[in-house]
Amino acid sequence: MSNEPLMSRSSIWSYFVAVALLIPGCDAPPGAAEAAAHNMRLVGFHDLQARSAYQPVVHAYGDRRILFVGQHAGEAMNPLTGVLEVNGMSILDVTDPSNPVLLRHVPPTGDEASGTQHVQVCDGSMLPNGDPDRVYLVRTNGLLSYEMFDVTDPAEPQFLLTIATTGVSARSESSRGNRETHKMQWECESGIGYLNGTPDGWRVTRLLQAFDLSDPEQPRHIRDFGLVGWQPGAEGPFPAAAVSGLHQPFVVGNRMYLGYGSGNDGTLQILDRDKFLNGDPEAEDPFAPTPENLLYPQIARLDMPAYWGAHTAKPIYGIEIPDFVDDVEPRVRDFLLIPSEAGSGALRCQGTPDVMFIVDITQEDRPFPVSTYQVSEMPGDFCNRGGRFGPHSINDAYHPGFDKALVVLSYFNAGIRAVDIRNPFDPVEVGYFIPEVTENTTELCVEINGSEICDVVIQTNNVNIDDRGYIYAVDRSSTGLHIIELTGEAREIVGLN
Repeated sequence: MSNEPLMSRSSIWSYFVAVALLIPGCDAPPGAAEAAAHNMRLVGFHDLQARSAYQPVVHAYGDRRILFVGQHAGEAMNPLTGVLEVNGMSILDVTDPSNPVLLRHVPPTGDEASGTQHVQVCDGSMLPNGDPDRVYLVRTNGLLSYEMFDVTDPAEPQFLLTIATTGVSARSESSRGNRETHKMQWECESGIGYLNGTPDGWRVTRLLQAFDLSDPEQPRHIRDFGLVGWQPGAEGPFPAAAVSGLHQPFVVGNRMYLGYGSGNDGTLQILDRDKFLNGDPEAEDPFAPTPENLLYPQIARLDMPAYWGAHTAKPIYGIEIPDFVDDVEPRVRDFLLIPSEAGSGALRCQGTPDVMFIVDITQEDRPFPVSTYQVSEMPGDFCNRGGRFGPHSINDAYHPGFDKALVVLSYFNAGIRAVDIRNPFDPVEVGYFIPEVTENTTELCVEINGSEICDVVIQTNNVNIDDRGYIYAVDRSSTGLHIIELTGEAREIVGLN
């Protein structure tokens, strides 16, 4: 991990940007001169109408690249319409990453919903029963429902239908109420939607809700699923991980990796996808939420300490370990990348530091952590910068250059981090970009020893990549969208020209 003082890095970056500005036709994006960077460069920026942003998802429309950004609850003025609009999803053309163009902001449906934290997009030609000439999008509608849109023309998205509304939990343990939605996955090849929300009567607000969306205009509910003890009618102590529930399903091939408890009381669960979708053939009702049916597809479960969680569990298969080249034991291993989210306790470092875990799943019924990655608090003085300090998420998208070589993390006030994972037992940071605050960046406050301390600080919330290797990072504190490209050693690692 590189540990040069941030001020010197910032000064060096400012110098190079200043030189660039002297070259005719060479313009720097807003905020580039003030940002701290190493092996990363800011390519483009958009303020996203000063909306708190959650998740960026890029989709290819032929030669065009369209970015869909889900947002947290809130509201802001939309200059395109001149109307104060509740935060929903923003749609941008990022074909030219140096000039992202906002095509549309789509508020939630109805008066009660606020925010569209997550979206997923599929071409109709990929779906088993989709219209091959159309592009479809699933989004969360606040905490109230899941919706299907036609986004064939991304500048004119068309609402198609409500897939389902969320129910009401039997217990209201979440600070967000007794019904929720959150991160999801839509598997285009099969059409299965692994949605995340609240079925009626369960003891938890975030659970896996599987739907057959192979025909986007005729959704079919398959089953609801959670850990034993969460189901309707369960008795006994309320499970700790249930407070935050399921955070993200990650499905690859015939395996499902479920992360529960994003930053505390975490649980990793590995499932057999076929068994999950079909249920136990010996059961009277294979999808009834009995303990036996909930355990039937489980391959492994790993419970974490109370102070760490499983925000995401992304598999990386077939990494050849450099140090094992002469060993008799298998030198090709499978791993999961699991960041533990830095939650509200990370404000000015008032909780346990969170890390990204790398877990060996070569023997998948016995997952085991083999290494961790974290950013050092010093010399960046990240605790005293304010806001959250710690990891949030990693790039969900796969890319042949990145997959077995480099992972990109969002790290709240420490910005965007690039980590070399070619040796999963020894991850090494090879690049970072910490954006500068703007006039839109919102203030974050925390009470320490009876005194309130407030800071205006960057809070990079989520990151993703596209097929061209560009990195998209969005800010929780309303700063906007930053489009980054790798440079130097980091760029060489992923083999980008």
